[in-house]
Amino acid sequence: MSPNVSDGVTSFADLGLRPELLNALSGLGYEEPTPIQREAIPPLLQERDLVGQAATGTGKTAAFALPVLQRMPGDGRGAGPAVLVLVPTRELAVQVSQAFHTYGRALGVRVLPIYGGQPIGWQVKALGRGVDVVVATPGRALDHIGRQTLRLRDVETVVLDEADEMLDMGFADDIEEILQETPEDRQTVLFSATLPPRIEGLTGRYLRDPIRIQMGREAAAPGEAPLVRQSAYVVARAHKPAALGRVLDVEAPTAAIVFCRTRDEVDQLTENLNGRGYRAEALHGGMSQEHRDRVMGRLRSGTAELLIATDVAARGLDIEQLTHVVNYDVPSASDSYVHRIGRVGRAGREGVAITLAEPREHRMLKAIERATKQRIPVEKVPTIADLRARRLELTRATLQESLLGDDLEHFRAVVEPLAEEFDVMEVALAAVKLAYESSGAATDEEEIPEVAQRTGREGRDRGEATGRRDRRGRAPAQGMTRLFFGVGRSGGIRPQDLVGAIAGESHLSGRDIGAIEIADRFSLVEVPESAADEVIRALRRSTIKGRKATVRRERDTANKRSG
Repeated sequence: MSPNVSDGVTSFADLGLRPELLNALSGLGYEEPTPIQREAIPPLLQERDLVGQAATGTGKTAAFALPVLQRMPGDGRGAGPAVLVLVPTRELAVQVSQAFHTYGRALGVRVLPIYGGQPIGWQVKALGRGVDVVVATPGRALDHIGRQTLRLRDVETVVLDEADEMLDMGFADDIEEILQETPEDRQTVLFSATLPPRIEGLTGRYLRDPIRIQMGREAAAPGEAPLVRQSAYVVARAHKPAALGRVLDVEAPTAAIVFCRTRDEVDQLTENLNGRGYRAEALHGGMSQEHRDRVMGRLRSGTAELLIATDVAARGLDIEQLTHVVNYDVPSASDSYVHRIGRVGRAGREGVAITLAEPREHRMLKAIERATKQRIPVEKVPTIADLRARRLELTRATLQESLLGDDLEHFRAVVEPLAEEFDVMEVALAAVKLAYESSGAATDEEEIPEVAQRTGREGRDRGEATGRRDRRGRAPAQGMTRLFFGVGRSGGIRPQDLVGAIAGESHLSGRDIGAIEIADRFSLVEVPESAADEVIRALRRSTIKGRKATVRRERDTANKRSG
């Protein structure tokens, strides 16, 4: 696409949008289009196919919603939808539907979100009354297609929003089946935070000569701090809960998501943090939709301040007041890291992304830096002195706010008698001490040991000398167990073969799977303890790269369990 397409575009009016849309945008306080909107809206108005790489929070929903609404006829609409938007999660379906409704209210646009967890009978009735825009999760869309309650023969535009997320969740076949139900001359729009090869494959099969746009977050001006401040702490696993508490105390987030690898880790960390005085809520795939809605309600209302979640459970969430994202473990893929930190720093607000890395994960941090072309500074875990200084600062700020704004007269009867017996400064110091000690989070009594980081040749030589000797003696990560697979390097087995077999035959996704070690004749794979038996049963009935393989718990692990 020509780099000059957006030249001269300084307002939504410059894009030639109809008055109803301009009035809606003005009413929302939107003064000028974001970069992705300036680049995407003109070709979409010309009915071109488009592939857009854009981070969450860059305004991509309006980038595809406004051109769709621009072409919406005033009357004579059919019963079937003219627009189909596919999204990965229920939450995103609701958010996109609300955006369409808000922008197109004056046009009388009929928008319907359809997703699992909602009574299908109600959706059938709404589809029967007629709808212009359907925003759907792939599974529920296919369900309605099978029932013939969703007919796509009149669809003019299909939008795949957060396409990489949908592929990660296993919706590739569903998406292709849905696209085959739509007219060949439709307009197809694909937005994704990352563009892995499988996205390119989908693009090649279903988009016609698409315009390509790549947008990151809007860069900070020279001399200004970036919108998302990234940092990492290297800490031993045994000290990670305490280190997380220290970091949270120093950062004092308004609202934060802490990402964990497994459901068990989510539950354990939530319990630990609540025991330390935080208001934490757990969110993972083992919870009902009703429970999930309650958790999100508490976070948005401020009743909870921390959301401890797995990647799958947190997909599609949009929390306006979110200030911090914490990776309790280093994500196994740079795409996961990009998605996670994309949840903060939206709409010009500052955000913070923090990663807790074990010493063995330090190389994964470097891989993410190379993939994202962004430096992630490694900082020292706050000390007890740092923590005390921060808590004193918060206490001072709270007292200052009280002195400036509160009605203190009621407490004069307490202070005056004490002032006759003690020095006023001593009375004030005692009051500050009480306020400090009641400030909330538990006080750590021990320093967290600093982890020495080896770099260069020394670290490589030491790792090569001890890696093979220590590998099988190392305990699995917390909440994980190690499985033995009777296939290895001599059979041409690669990590992606094992991940594909496990993800394809069980409910686990690739992101749930931990460390993989491949020897010449066998492999060891860490999986969540809660899913180990399911994986064993599933893989015993299938093949890996065309070969039947022995699958069992590693003997050391099994012996520990029986002993």
